[in-house]
Amino acid sequence: MRDRSRQTRTAGRRIMGPQSALTDFLASHNISANQIRLDAEARRRAAAQDNPEGQADATQQLLDEQAQFDTPPPGPEANEAAVVSAGRSTRGRSAAQAVAEAEERKKGNEKKAIDKIKASKKFQKRKRDAGGSDDEDDIIRTLFNERAKPLPGQMENCAICDKRFTVTPYSRNAPDGGLVCTPCGKELAKDDPTPKKKPKRTSGGAVGIRRQAQSKILDGTYNVGGKSLMSLCIETLAKNIDLAEDLGDLPGPIVDKIARKLSKHRLLNPTTLSLFLQPSSQEVLVYDGAKLSADDFYRIFHSVPSLKKLKVRNAIHFKDEVVDYLTTRNITLEDLYLHGSNLISEGKWIEYLQKKGEPLQSLRVYWTDKHFTDAVLAAIPTSCSNLTRLKVCHNQAVTGEGLSHIAKITTLRHLSLDLREAIHPDVYIKLLASIGPQLETLSLTRVSELDNTVLDAIHTHCRSLKKLRITDSELMTDAGFARLFTPDWSNPGLVFVDLQKCRQLESTKPRENPDSIGLCGEGFKALMAHSGRTLRHLNVHGCRHIASHAFEEVFSADKTYESMYKMEISFCEEVTDFVVGSIFRSCPNLRELNVFGCMKVKDVRVPRGKILVGVPNARGMVIEGDED
Repeated sequence: MRDRSRQTRTAGRRIMGPQSALTDFLASHNISANQIRLDAEARRRAAAQDNPEGQADATQQLLDEQAQFDTPPPGPEANEAAVVSAGRSTRGRSAAQAVAEAEERKKGNEKKAIDKIKASKKFQKRKRDAGGSDDEDDIIRTLFNERAKPLPGQMENCAICDKRFTVTPYSRNAPDGGLVCTPCGKELAKDDPTPKKKPKRTSGGAVGIRRQAQSKILDGTYNVGGKSLMSLCIETLAKNIDLAEDLGDLPGPIVDKIARKLSKHRLLNPTTLSLFLQPSSQEVLVYDGAKLSADDFYRIFHSVPSLKKLKVRNAIHFKDEVVDYLTTRNITLEDLYLHGSNLISEGKWIEYLQKKGEPLQSLRVYWTDKHFTDAVLAAIPTSCSNLTRLKVCHNQAVTGEGLSHIAKITTLRHLSLDLREAIHPDVYIKLLASIGPQLETLSLTRVSELDNTVLDAIHTHCRSLKKLRITDSELMTDAGFARLFTPDWSNPGLVFVDLQKCRQLESTKPRENPDSIGLCGEGFKALMAHSGRTLRHLNVHGCRHIASHAFEEVFSADKTYESMYKMEISFCEEVTDFVVGSIFRSCPNLRELNVFGCMKVKDVRVPRGKILVGVPNARGMVIEGDED
């Protein structure tokens, strides 16, 4: 039995032959013979694809080599030769079928890759830059070739020395295409210019994140709590604005928020402007027109024929040519808001108002330097018979003569002035005597030269005011403000009051105020006695001479101000924790209280649902109340 078993094993080894021995040797070294065969077939298929005419010859060559590879060496064992000969034709057909299946898979993978490229953001951007559909196939082929580059870990031939090497993430591209090995890459690196060192970007960590948050607080752009779903959707749209084709039928407030978000990130350009140009729309709001040219403004007037309201900030290229085009179009603007359009000449302003000023109801111009002059204001009373709102801000050309022309606009209801020329108070008195009775909004910003006579004129002539703003006054006194807000003032309670920085400027003795210049305790008490029940927004920022007892008396336990929503008392030095607590108690609907620079506010309990801004402590400058 033992001899018969030995004979059987010897016969088995003779039948397996040297090919099985080679397979065992490769397997012992962790080398797959099948993988070597598949790699060879893949290279032959790639060569056949590059040369379609020779594809049949390549397939036949593949079958011959496959048969040769499977044929065992000659030997005396007839049984082994018979078995191999019987299965040769079957293996040949299997190899041809494998080639066909591989080709099918390759075509399917290519189609999937091309579909993925067409849907990618990179393809859309290159297609838009190309400016036509003729280059679409070239763009797809370029992106496909870029994606088909060998991945790290694969083997590739060097494009310079043709040496076989392993691809790594640091493999360089050859000048004529392909990849190069490490020695050749070092030689190419010698010819490169000295690269500029990138500045190190220091990570702020927790301190940097908090600093950004406090910066947003100072800018007034902070958000307490989580973002709403609408805000998240708008941010996502802004990040992928290149993929947007139309805003659809979104409501006006949502479109306005999208425009603000794009302008904040400087994404409003000639391409994204098209999203806001709907033929059926009646308003176009552009919050950052710095990247828009005159042709883009032409496109606005051409695409929105029923335009009624136009608002453009940073309208650098809104110049004479644009005004000429607007004048020739059949567009009747009712609201015109221009910021930074300092290239419109005085003559074009007058020409536009004379030809298109009749339907105009609101005219607001900012930062027009010296081109919006007294002569332009002189054309308004005769050309703009329906004008109800006029706002001229940061202007260097309008003088007292221009204000005398404004006094002739009998339809005016809202007036805002921010002028750089010093104008005598008597001019403002004549202006208020003429149009004061019908004014609902009066804003006089940075008027250091005005005195109590202007306050007395407001008390005498204004009977319909809802909003009053007087800032940076250095001559008005506490007695003048007290006379303005006496109970016999026929004007109903105000809704908005801004008297910031009405205080004395004395560098040697800043805390002494013997003449009671600015808004002090008596004027503040008179203001709250007259309009406290109706006020929604109060700003006394920088009125540092309001005493603590005045705050305590105004916000005592027996007084309630139901309408108050936002209050600004920053840099009022007499504000304490007790005053802040009294304000929260007397104003049950108060949402936000700003106390920047109030150094006596240290540890105050903020009620639930209210926000205290400006206390520099461990909790941050914004504190959302959680006290019951």
